[in-house]
Amino acid sequence: MQLEELRREYLQGGLERADLDDDPLVQFERWLAQAMQLGVNDPTAMTVATVDAQGQPSQRVVLLKHVDNNGFVFYTNLDSRKALELGTNPKTSLHFPWHQIDRQVKVRGVAERIPAAVALAYFASRPRESQLAAWASAQSRPISSRQFLLQQFAAMKKRFSEGHIPLPDRWGGYRVVPHAIEFWQGGAHRLHDRFEFVKSTGADWSVARLAP
Repeated sequence: MQLEELRREYLQGGLERADLDDDPLVQFERWLAQAMQLGVNDPTAMTVATVDAQGQPSQRVVLLKHVDNNGFVFYTNLDSRKALELGTNPKTSLHFPWHQIDRQVKVRGVAERIPAAVALAYFASRPRESQLAAWASAQSRPISSRQFLLQQFAAMKKRFSEGHIPLPDRWGGYRVVPHAIEFWQGGAHRLHDRFEFVKSTGADWSVARLAP
């Protein structure tokens, strides 16, 4: 494989400051809606980066489940690696890779736990199989085989064969409160357009064009 020869041009349009809303969260919702309308695969998929106590970064893909003026919300097992690392260092980064439309969004911020009542409301809205999977999986822990995982799932299905499935104690959500959001639009000859919004005082954001 000649990896150094793999390349393409980014020709789907440029980005100017006038194209962007003064509020980056409004702008994000606008881009997300466009990504959905244009059929981007998994438009809510985002990479979440955390750092452990030794300074080793770790990344994984999760799904964005809510966004508003307060930040970006996702849900996870609270005993998972990401949750344990956020408990030690809540600083995090999110990345939305919308390659099909030559766009990316990068978010830097601080993660905070959302109230249990909010997590419960979302958990109750999930498909029953997804609720059972949350009970069956000790996320990030070593397991002997996939068969063991399926056995755990079957056990939870039997345990909760009737009635509603309660919220697991080890399951909840995080809101990433942003202090910097970057919008990236691919450009010809690698002359990409990048604009970074940085939280200043109060609710104000400053914005700067960055070199590609």
